[in-house]
Amino acid sequence: MSSLWFEPKWPAPSGVRVLSTLRGEAGGGGASKAPYACFNLGRHVGDDPLAVSENRRILRCEAGLPAEPSWLAQVHGVAVADLDEADPHAATDAAMTRRLGKVCAILTADCLPIVFATDTGDRVAAAHAGWRGMAAGVIGATVRAMTVQPERLIAWLGPAIGPSHFEVGAEVREAFLSADPGAGDAFKPNAGGKFMADLAMLARRQLQDLGVNRIYGDGECTYARADRYFSHRRDGVTGRQATLVWREE
Repeated sequence: MSSLWFEPKWPAPSGVRVLSTLRGEAGGGGASKAPYACFNLGRHVGDDPLAVSENRRILRCEAGLPAEPSWLAQVHGVAVADLDEADPHAATDAAMTRRLGKVCAILTADCLPIVFATDTGDRVAAAHAGWRGMAAGVIGATVRAMTVQPERLIAWLGPAIGPSHFEVGAEVREAFLSADPGAGDAFKPNAGGKFMADLAMLARRQLQDLGVNRIYGDGECTYARADRYFSHRRDGVTGRQATLVWREE
């Protein structure tokens, strides 16, 4: 197994590939220096552009990607890029494709990456689901963009900040409760008068409400695992890991 990424254990349809990258270790192949050490894949966080380019080259070559990933200009919104039409240039927070060899990519450092595939593997998608995008409807937008019955979809929830570390204000809770009164189960009050939020639980609720019931992912926490993941909440200035999905023969 690479020290720079892993392939999740989930019942992916034949021909569907998923990689989730790690932050890397000193001397382990990444080119970025602190505070972006070592395998930062985000160009927008202040890292040396040459280091980011080298990290992306390593990812493509050593992971055997069929093409350069379609990196999105993520803005915590709900727009979904159809990679079959063109590579994305506008701000989008999800991408889908039916074609072989097109690589959907999501960058995160606490937000929840979600991978989708149809049960036959004929189309795939990935969504960037932080609390803002999730409350705005990015999960539903991605499911609709796949233009199949939701019952045909399977989803994998990647590493994200866990409920023991994701403190939010009452306004975040209200943003979810206004659309789903049952979402209160995902918010636990803390001693400081705020709430500890469970992003994965919120995502599962939305997916199930949409009719997507085959949902996988072990809920590994980016904040708690400084040895494996970048975390914006933990470190402030930091890098980004990527979640990739594509179709192959």
